[in-house]
Amino acid sequence: MVAARRRWATRAEPPGALGRLEDLAVHLAGVTGRCPPPVPAAPAVAVFAGDHGVVTDGASAWPSAVTAAMVETMSAGGAAICVLAAGIGASVTVVDVGVASPLDHLANVRHERVRPGTASIAAGPAMTVEDAAAAVEVGGRIAGELVEAGADCLIGGDMGIGNTTAAAALIGAACGRAAGDVTGSGAGVPALGREHKQRLVAAAMRRAEGWTDPLDLLAHVGGLEIAALAGFYATAAGRRTPFIVDGAIACAALCAADLLSAGVASHAIAGHLSAEPAAAIALEHLELRPLLHLDLRLGEGTGACLAFPLVTAAAATLARMAALPT
Repeated sequence: MVAARRRWATRAEPPGALGRLEDLAVHLAGVTGRCPPPVPAAPAVAVFAGDHGVVTDGASAWPSAVTAAMVETMSAGGAAICVLAAGIGASVTVVDVGVASPLDHLANVRHERVRPGTASIAAGPAMTVEDAAAAVEVGGRIAGELVEAGADCLIGGDMGIGNTTAAAALIGAACGRAAGDVTGSGAGVPALGREHKQRLVAAAMRRAEGWTDPLDLLAHVGGLEIAALAGFYATAAGRRTPFIVDGAIACAALCAADLLSAGVASHAIAGHLSAEPAAAIALEHLELRPLLHLDLRLGEGTGACLAFPLVTAAAATLARMAALPT
């Protein structure tokens, strides 16, 4: 990073004229351990899918069956993430880590199901510690496989009806914030109202009080796809591979990853600022500044894909701009 700053000082531009693009290139040099950092040319998206038992408590305006339907849409290439990933030349791997409905008939889905969805975080633990660890392992293994196959920038995505409730509870617990601060509308205000969703988040957070072990926290208030994303990010950081974080669910996973392995968040690139309030709280807690602010709240990795061209631009300008004439 020191070498990258020195290199910027010699480029053919007024000092600091490229603003945050310069900071991003310096960050990439630190993540990769190279100056100038390589220009990413082979991005890979992994979307982790899982269901949430808290939907039965009225956490979402949508039924859990939508999770499986959206995974099928992704497997057919029709989801928003598929369109945006194609636009940046990224591969897409869809992973069933915990969908309640059987998906064995889908050929374009990685079948890594730890269990068929979580239990309700409003009533008890979402899963066992062993389940949480298994989901983390799935995400880490897939990140490693993608890097071994040549991916030079990783993007994690999520799919799971009810997952904004789990993400809010996890972020609230990890960042020391109240349920009212972190609860948003998610994919739509639940049938019983946002106040009801806030009560569900508060109940989960009360049960999480006193839990300091990150796997315990994931088991109590997390989700299978959130745990898998945490493993995905931790492995990307360990492999010195740049990774772009998406919205609120991804931010919750990054909080968990940073608790599991201190320093993971310092390797992350915050792709965008989600419209979900928990995302801003998590990014502030992790001291990350998002690249984009487009009022997105879809998840899937969509905002991270949109930020990828800025990542390539940052690396390319530092690598290819001429030096000032002497």
